[in-house]
Amino acid sequence: MMPAMMLAAGLGTRMRPLTDHVPKPLVKVGGRALIDWSLDQLAATNVDRAIVNVHYLAPLLVTHLAARKKPAITISDETNALLDTGGGVVKALPLLGNDAFFVFNCDAIIADGASPMLGRMLAAWDSAALDVLMLVHPIETAHGFDGAGDFFVEADSAMKRRGNMPRAPFVYAGVYIMHPRVLAGESAVPFSMNKIWDKAIAAGRMRALVHDGAWYHVGTPEAVSATERLLAP
Repeated sequence: MMPAMMLAAGLGTRMRPLTDHVPKPLVKVGGRALIDWSLDQLAATNVDRAIVNVHYLAPLLVTHLAARKKPAITISDETNALLDTGGGVVKALPLLGNDAFFVFNCDAIIADGASPMLGRMLAAWDSAALDVLMLVHPIETAHGFDGAGDFFVEADSAMKRRGNMPRAPFVYAGVYIMHPRVLAGESAVPFSMNKIWDKAIAAGRMRALVHDGAWYHVGTPEAVSATERLLAP
């Protein structure tokens, strides 16, 4: 089973004042820390290893994660320098290995649809043909998302950026599978993963998988309470 990289080092500025004293991945939604929603899904899919990068209020996150038994957690320490999404993954590559791995943001709750979301991604992954497989969600049912959309998805699952169009039908859902070969030549310096996605799209080696369950973006304090209302039984 491929490991997972959890992007948990951000400053969480949009989540203030909730993040004045805790890092964003520890903000609780429905009684559970945001990062635990994703880690619990990984554990249920028998992913046994997760690498978590830390920076802001790192000791709190490290202590919280130490209490978990599954998946096993390894910390990628970015306390000296925040490396953005791309640089953070490059720094963690020695911990992730030479094969494909999941990458998770820690600001979304992804509810399974007809079948487990991670299982669908694993079934759709083709290591020979793809460098990136991204989960996307229809903008019409993207709870907590207030943007104009990110991608168009073709019939063959190929992706195209929104570009200058006023609106795109799909949003990045916060999780993807990638192969480390697409990061060849990159250094552990601050850069956005958007650079790598654009490279993979241009090469025809990035595809989308449309999520068939519910999706909740939790990026602001207002989104926390709104999501809790939607998740309530």
